[in-house]
Amino acid sequence: MPLPPILEDLPLPIIGSPMFIISTPKLVIEQCKAGVVGSMPALNARPAEQLDDWLAEITETLNAWNARHPEQPAAPFAINQIVHKSNDRLEHDMALCEKYKVPIVITSLGARTDVNDAVHGWGGVVLHDIINNAFARKAVEKGADGLIAVAAGAGGHAGVKSPFALIQEIREWFHGPLALSGSIASGRAVLAARAMGADFAYVGSAFIATEEARAAEAYKQMICDSTSDDVIYTNLFTGVHGNYLRGSIVNAGLDPDRLPESDPSKMNFGGGATKAWKDIWGCGQGIGTIREVVPVRDLVARLRREYEEARGRLCAG
Repeated sequence: MPLPPILEDLPLPIIGSPMFIISTPKLVIEQCKAGVVGSMPALNARPAEQLDDWLAEITETLNAWNARHPEQPAAPFAINQIVHKSNDRLEHDMALCEKYKVPIVITSLGARTDVNDAVHGWGGVVLHDIINNAFARKAVEKGADGLIAVAAGAGGHAGVKSPFALIQEIREWFHGPLALSGSIASGRAVLAARAMGADFAYVGSAFIATEEARAAEAYKQMICDSTSDDVIYTNLFTGVHGNYLRGSIVNAGLDPDRLPESDPSKMNFGGGATKAWKDIWGCGQGIGTIREVVPVRDLVARLRREYEEARGRLCAG
């Protein structure tokens, strides 16, 4: 199955993952200008009215870039919508996505036909993130155009499946757009995702350690100083299991090796519980390759160089 036209011909097969608090127009714009799909959660705009300004900024800036650089157009951008019932902003935020004809909507924590139909109504593409094959089937049945396979080792709300198992099971029946998330922070890993059967690599933690990311400097430095041994998997902070930096848990006065379980029925992604843990820092297991804070353009240049070098070695072999 061919990719939707908007996802064809990207300079690099990378989608920047939407990161809570961290992803803002500044990061999204630089990602797109560098040739990778930039994204952010709608809920990062607070108050809700700020989303209107942010979508205008992204749209106008990228349109101006494309007019000045027809030989190097920006990649499309995406907005992440949490479709779980706890998100009381969904209707408001979807209306703004329609106003600006957001090209890609990434849906999380539930698959909804009405949301997918709305995006298709303005000509957009829906990518839904999933952690197993059963959820993947439900998402496609409800009208998602593509899938984001969130495998073990991903930052934030990660799954537990090996990427090898998850991708091969999905590719047995689904031939549409497929991105892989989980420990991807090098060009070599991007190529590996493609070799497994994914169309795109879904990269998050590497972009935290960039100058444009809205993250505390201590957060960025902790990523540079840490390895996969420093990533803890727990559901304490949002009710959904995810990966977090050990150092930030220690700094919050908790023992990362003795964390209690949370009640999944009390998930909250619009505030409340999340505010109590605002200094708990999400991170994926791929951070061992991240050693300095750099501009987005430099990170993407490194990923592109590593990707081409790895592809060249395979072709030569």
